[in-house]
Amino acid sequence: MTLSDAARRLGVGVLAVVTFGLGLAGCGDRQARTERQTNTIVFSILSAQGQASAGPVWTPLLEDMSRAVGAPVVPHFASDYDTLIADMARGEVQAAWFSAQPAIEAIETADAEVIARTVNSDGEDSYHSLLIVSRESGLDLETVLKCGQRLSFGLGDPRSTSGALAPRTFLFNPRAISPEACFRSVRSANHERNAFEVASGVLDVATSNSVTVANLTRQNPGIAAEIREIWRSPPIPEGGILVRGDLDPAIKEKIRSFFLTYGRGDGVEADRQRQVLAGLNYSRFIAADGDYLDPVREMVADQDLAAARARGDRAAATAAERELRRLRARREVQP
Repeated sequence: MTLSDAARRLGVGVLAVVTFGLGLAGCGDRQARTERQTNTIVFSILSAQGQASAGPVWTPLLEDMSRAVGAPVVPHFASDYDTLIADMARGEVQAAWFSAQPAIEAIETADAEVIARTVNSDGEDSYHSLLIVSRESGLDLETVLKCGQRLSFGLGDPRSTSGALAPRTFLFNPRAISPEACFRSVRSANHERNAFEVASGVLDVATSNSVTVANLTRQNPGIAAEIREIWRSPPIPEGGILVRGDLDPAIKEKIRSFFLTYGRGDGVEADRQRQVLAGLNYSRFIAADGDYLDPVREMVADQDLAAARARGDRAAATAAERELRRLRARREVQP
């Protein structure tokens, strides 16, 4: 059965999740749930416009995954990370693509584990958070950081690594700037919406990332031409492929093998797979576990420390400092 057939039979997104969830309803036993879930794998994808935008680029990959795993793979689209993490925590999603910060939360709260990480089309396994403005605005970083509540600002999803965590960690916190106090208005949205609203003049400045800008340049060059980068973060670990920890071990290994071998080797089929990856702005997937997310865990701990100090919570500040020391010590002993 192809992914298209599975999608038509089960419904895409919420319908697929509901159908699968009904099969698990009332099943408190871990083993029983694992046996049922091997029939269909629901794969979640963050997408601002849902299936309409992400479907065409993800469908070929998931169809190939379905054939490799020997089970229908049904995509589940949502426009915010909270929904996707909650769906995985309930066992309604078995596999997912997550950026770094939500991947950490899924590991901690949704029984998820990392099996692979993405490598972009330039061969890099990291990307950058950006601040963007309209090309004709005349704004630069110095002007933006003068604050004065003169400009409108678009943050990313609150769970977004590049849209919220990185700019706070690397740009605003070191300067003791609160975006909520700095700008005339602050609102959160996905990177695509932020880019469109900056390009059209609805927003003065917004967060984005290098992946979104690359995709816009390829898919909507007119919009890409209307935005300009004024700040770039240090490298951020690329997104990862996660699976539920209670997934049948044989199925889990098939999924792992699929991603780690996809687009590798020679021949017509490998060339076709590389074209599929190019549509996603990836070149390959590489092996990974949760440790590769430690740089982002440092960023989260830094945010926790700043927040605890701001509210005068000594116990929370001590805990955040302890976590920062632990993560930094791990980094120092790594090769």
